[in-house]
Amino acid sequence: MRLLIQSIRDYAIFMLDPHGRIISWNAGAQRIKGYAAEEIIGTHFSVFYPPHEVAAGKPAMELRAAAADGRWEEEGWRVRKDGTRFWASVVITALYDERGELRGFGKVTRDLTERRSLARALDERGLLLAHLVQAQERERRRIASDVHDDTIQSMVAVGMRLRALGDRLPEEHAAAVRSLDEVVEAAVARLRDLAFRLRPPGDGLLEGLAAYLEREMSGMAYELEHDLPDEPPAEAAITVFRICQEALTNVRKHAGAHTVSVRLASRDGGVHVRVRDDGSGIAGRESRDGHYGLMEMRERAETAGGWWGIRGAPGEGTTVEFWVPAVARSQS
Repeated sequence: MRLLIQSIRDYAIFMLDPHGRIISWNAGAQRIKGYAAEEIIGTHFSVFYPPHEVAAGKPAMELRAAAADGRWEEEGWRVRKDGTRFWASVVITALYDERGELRGFGKVTRDLTERRSLARALDERGLLLAHLVQAQERERRRIASDVHDDTIQSMVAVGMRLRALGDRLPEEHAAAVRSLDEVVEAAVARLRDLAFRLRPPGDGLLEGLAAYLEREMSGMAYELEHDLPDEPPAEAAITVFRICQEALTNVRKHAGAHTVSVRLASRDGGVHVRVRDDGSGIAGRESRDGHYGLMEMRERAETAGGWWGIRGAPGEGTTVEFWVPAVARSQS
């Protein structure tokens, strides 16, 4: 029986003592969670839970429920050794000896991330999200085009006329006209910046991110790395771009950073992204979600069926990390 359990690779099967410390580990647990047996045995099993669930006391609550009812079962996010999350099916079974004393718990975990992504891709909510993302981006592009082709061109013409008028006026009046021209030029620059932000640059996610980094992160060292075999579906690409855009805006405006990196990887049927900087960290940002756009980033990722997180000690930089599914949705 021990040989059978140790050899299973599709399920993480391990035991906990009555206090929740890990006392056994199988090959499936190492494959799914990323820890070797010698790294994890003796550690409390709460290490596999997202920080907000640990803070809320969820791991302890599950053990209490399993001890009271004999079994606890759920699906939810769990955390691997490298900090990434996966959608897990979890069963915790209380183990009693012949005298009825609690000896510990048996825990079985299965990684359902890919299955969840595929199921979500077929449901009506996923299809509606795809339509909403596409409609929103079409509207953004329309506004950007109107701003560029109409408003900006009109203001450029006004600026040209002001300069022509200033050349013909006496100096005491020409100075006032030049001042107006400077105001117009500043407004044109702001409108061009707005149009750029509304419409993702380039053709596709990677080209768009590269163009955005080049334009917006000037004066800062930056790098963009990926191992994406293909361009993700349009709605996933837009979601990734918009979250990265917000994260990079925060870095530029608030982090005081010298370097920033964006890394994209194909994982669990989706796109996993890390945006890291070497700036001031995130102290105090949690109380100003609206100002920093943290809530918007989280909502974008979770609405798409993924997850989002942020971490960074004061003075040690910040990491924004998220994952969104990247399965093309049927339009039929």
